[in-house]
Amino acid sequence: MAGKIARGIVAERARRPITTTRHLARVVAEQKGGREKIDPATRVFQALRIEVNEELLALARFLSAAAARLNAGGRVAVISYHSLEDRMVKDAFRRDSGVCLCPPRLPACICGARKALEVLTRRPIRPSEAEVGRNPRSRSARLRAAERLPEAVAI
Repeated sequence: MAGKIARGIVAERARRPITTTRHLARVVAEQKGGREKIDPATRVFQALRIEVNEELLALARFLSAAAARLNAGGRVAVISYHSLEDRMVKDAFRRDSGVCLCPPRLPACICGARKALEVLTRRPIRPSEAEVGRNPRSRSARLRAAERLPEAVAI
């Protein structure tokens, strides 16, 4: 609904300036309607925060350096709070655990995949119902972990 929300924001700004987050949240809610349990503006503010803080770029930089900077036996654990982050973590751990990234039609691996990490969490660990009850913001958290191998192994 990004286009509809953007048009609503532009229309509101034509009437008067949007000067508070509450005002922006109301404009977004008007465009999205009341079909969700979570405040309709939550995702919009999340997207703005991610873009302004360059969070995905920072995560990509961290993930590309993590395996190389760990000592043998060192562990890296990442908690992600939305699917974009979780996909990046999953793909990075997969790449660094020696999964060949070559096209399947090639007769042999040419990507130079090296097994530097052992993934410790086959699936992400999610918070228990009790934890979500104590801390509702934890509901979207996903934990993934990996351990540095003593020596990178060629695949």
